[in-house]
Amino acid sequence: MAKYWYKNAIIYSTHIETFMDSNGDGVGDFIGMSRSLDYLAGLGVTCIWLLPFFPSPNRDHGYDIADYLNVDPKFGTLGHFVEFLDAAEDRGLRVIIDLVLNHTSVDHPWFQEARRNKNSKYYNYYIWLDEKPANSHEDVIFGHHQDGNWEYDNEAGQYFYHTFYKHQPDLNITNPDVRQEIQYILHFWLKLGIGGFRMDAVPHMIRNKGNSKFDGDPFEFLRDIRSFVESQRKDAILLAEVDTEPEKYEDFFGKGDQVQMLFNFYLNNHIFLALARKSAEPIERALTKLPQTSLKEQMGTFIRNHDELDLERLTDEERNEVYDAFAPEEDMRIYGRGIRRRLAPMLRNDRHWIELVYSLLFSLPGTPVLRYGDELGMGEDLSLPERNSVRTAMQWSTEKHGGFSAFSESSLPIPTIADGDFGYQKVNVYAQMRNPNSLLNWFERIISARKECMEFGWGNFRIIKTGNASVLAHYSQWKNGCAISVHNFGDTACVVELDLSDDQRQHLIEHFADQQYDAFEPENKRLKLGPYGYRWFRKSSLFL
Repeated sequence: MAKYWYKNAIIYSTHIETFMDSNGDGVGDFIGMSRSLDYLAGLGVTCIWLLPFFPSPNRDHGYDIADYLNVDPKFGTLGHFVEFLDAAEDRGLRVIIDLVLNHTSVDHPWFQEARRNKNSKYYNYYIWLDEKPANSHEDVIFGHHQDGNWEYDNEAGQYFYHTFYKHQPDLNITNPDVRQEIQYILHFWLKLGIGGFRMDAVPHMIRNKGNSKFDGDPFEFLRDIRSFVESQRKDAILLAEVDTEPEKYEDFFGKGDQVQMLFNFYLNNHIFLALARKSAEPIERALTKLPQTSLKEQMGTFIRNHDELDLERLTDEERNEVYDAFAPEEDMRIYGRGIRRRLAPMLRNDRHWIELVYSLLFSLPGTPVLRYGDELGMGEDLSLPERNSVRTAMQWSTEKHGGFSAFSESSLPIPTIADGDFGYQKVNVYAQMRNPNSLLNWFERIISARKECMEFGWGNFRIIKTGNASVLAHYSQWKNGCAISVHNFGDTACVVELDLSDDQRQHLIEHFADQQYDAFEPENKRLKLGPYGYRWFRKSSLFL
């Protein structure tokens, strides 16, 4: 089953520049990342997802890539990267990296050659038109921050297509030469030893854009990538960023021959609607629409990521409910569709509420994906522009700059939260390590519990009726084992009846809970839950 390691993984997402600075220049680097691996291994994560670390002008936090085959010097060298991979492997940790293929930076040598020479092969690496289309705002992603999809280039004397910012021209994926370049990129990083790729903006890569049109099935592109990746490393994965409706998930999974994992944006949106309403109904509704995943497929389940909390899968009315609850001020919102806050401040730093949400994350169907600092309850800095509000430095200690860097100046190139309830004086790794009741130590315990409950990652799931609108219960079955989780979204205690068969109730043992409850008796369907309470049960290993 090693090939399917991602079915029961714990994925931890971070950016090199924000995690740990080893040389005092104020920017995180690979040596610092290597030094932090014991911390991550101790936390219990099994896979590290690194955001882009390639050479870049950094106009979009590294997603504007100028060289796919190197490391940005501010993070170190390729040698430092390989040393990091070796150190991670020594600790049993896999590493996946961002694969940003939809676009490059305007500074990339391909684009620089394309703009000055139409006879160059690189000209057709991008998408050009002589005249701007009448509808030039069809696929704008960043709202008023982005003036349409077509940008005039003075040197080329033409317009180029960009899905995202105007300094990020889209690659022409229909061009066989571009696909060959992509294979070079995949081959290079796989041979260095990575465990796979997180694929950025996948639906945008397979759209028709301007005069760039797919002749046949655009999903053939994903099948080609999957086939090539597996030819190089059979256990490497493709984790795709696909924000779409559940009925379209199979388009990206294919027949087990496209991507292995999809981020579950749809479920994520409905989690926040459930939190806003203190009702389980939105999650129940979302789960009924999700496909059961096969042996080769998996959903990546998350609460917050490195971008905005994108609420596109909700109706306008539902989105406004979430705004009212968690982003009441306009400055907390972004792009007309999302929220630029971390979870802990959204939940008013209520420990019970925070635990409920992450207990839910670890027990929902799929593989949990954590964002760095989740395990501490880190906050955001709304004084920073756009999505940078949730990209502050990791808070390690009460030392200057939160122990992130020995930078001598008073302010860092990477923002640090210094003051208030979420400042590093109050929220940091080493303080929480010393406190057995800290959120960090709670995360270690729940990660350990989740690894034992493989049914949540591998099994088929179904909703269990409780008769209480505030309570979500679901059952996951895999082989002879089963796991059950029950979560109270309400802020008052309650008693519910679980609609379980006699066989399902037999031999259940309590595996994890927010407090010490009376034992759940098989002959008694009634189950007590505290405010924001949660309880996990698993079939005794003696009866598996």
